Amino acid sequence: MSKALEWLVEHEPSFRKARLPALYSDFRGQRTTNPDGFEANISAWKRGLASIAREGLAGTSNPNHVVLSADESLLRALESKQYGRPLALGTVIREAAQKQDLIPLQAFLSARNSIYYKSWASIPWNIAAWGFEQLGLTGAFTFGSDDHLPGGQFVIVVNLELAAMAVLEHGSALTSRFERTFSKAQFQTEIGAMLVEGQRLSDTDTEVLLKFMSRDKGILLYDGKTVKLKTPGVQENKITAEDETIASLKELAQYLEHQTMVLEKKIEELTNTAKEAVAKKNRVSALAALRSKKLAETSLQQRFATLNQLEEVGAKIAQAADNVQLVKLMDSSTGVLKDLNAQAGGAERVEEIVDHMREQMTQADEVSSILAEQGQVVNEGEIDDELEDMLQEKRREEEAVERAAREAEERRHAEDRVRRLAELDALRPNTELPIQDTEDLSGEISQMSLERVLER
Repeated sequence: MSKALEWLVEHEPSFRKARLPALYSDFRGQRTTNPDGFEANISAWKRGLASIAREGLAGTSNPNHVVLSADESLLRALESKQYGRPLALGTVIREAAQKQDLIPLQAFLSARNSIYYKSWASIPWNIAAWGFEQLGLTGAFTFGSDDHLPGGQFVIVVNLELAAMAVLEHGSALTSRFERTFSKAQFQTEIGAMLVEGQRLSDTDTEVLLKFMSRDKGILLYDGKTVKLKTPGVQENKITAEDETIASLKELAQYLEHQTMVLEKKIEELTNTAKEAVAKKNRVSALAALRSKKLAETSLQQRFATLNQLEEVGAKIAQAADNVQLVKLMDSSTGVLKDLNAQAGGAERVEEIVDHMREQMTQADEVSSILAEQGQVVNEGEIDDELEDMLQEKRREEEAVERAAREAEERRHAEDRVRRLAELDALRPNTELPIQDTEDLSGEISQMSLERVLER
């Protein structure tokens, strides 16, 4: 099983192993006998081809990611010892082209209008084939009774849209004009590294992506050499001379950074060579390596000096560009403030309105005061009397509670004394209670009864 097919089996649900025999078969006859099955196979292959192209597994030695080569290399990439080659892949390509999922490369690049402007599917295929023949694309649509691939290269629209979305997301973090302007080579390097991790964005992919984002999406400007991501809310129609200067400056700085890396590596190698020569007591080789190292160090120093100058110039340009935007913003803001102040009527009218408002507020306060004076007067004496009555009632309730508690305590003491006397009688049956104790007990009981009567 090829790498492309292994990837499809692992990542595309439509390419599970049970489905492979159907997908690799000649299912063209299902167009009439089983239309649903035919469409399912076509859809699975369209998704599969887009997926392996994004992964760089579509067969070419220099893989494209948004362009598909519909030739022998694609068949070899999908070939399997168990299932052979997909027998209906040519039909898949033609069906995808009819529905504008795939667009012939040269037709895409030469089109003046957006691909969304007019559906390619509305063009009858006999007329389309004649048109492509006039463009020199006869190999792209030579359909026959057998299902061979049409040949040629096709733009994969879904991959193109995904790439454009990724570039737009990346560009949202770039705020200044200096950051959003690139040379084509710099765009290919910087944006390509972000789109295809570990791989290089091909020249074809770069040209197609730039054409799509400038013509069809309108999110950047491109003149063949310079690329500029449009700033949201800012009207920009063309690449200016300033943009070209910024792009050239950034490209030169990038080149110098690369040169410094090369020179640093060369100096390290020459240092190691000189050490090895000294270890071998080879004076001539050591001196030659040291001389070369000295020249490389001089060149490196010059490169760093030039790079520093370029960075300084770039910083000044970025600052100047920001100042231009700031001045434009201040100018437009001044106009807005002028219009708003005119709508407000000027400072004199506002002051007059504020005076009138204060006058009306004063009158409202006076009316409220007059209305409050006409209301019922509260009798403070009655309120005080009512409060005093409530306090006395509260005191009576508290005294009643205390009295009840005291009576209960006295009753408990009397009962304890009676119980003790009864216990003494039980212990000494023939002994009479002392007259004094009896009199004391009778006195306490009488006193308790008298107190209750008085309290009541």
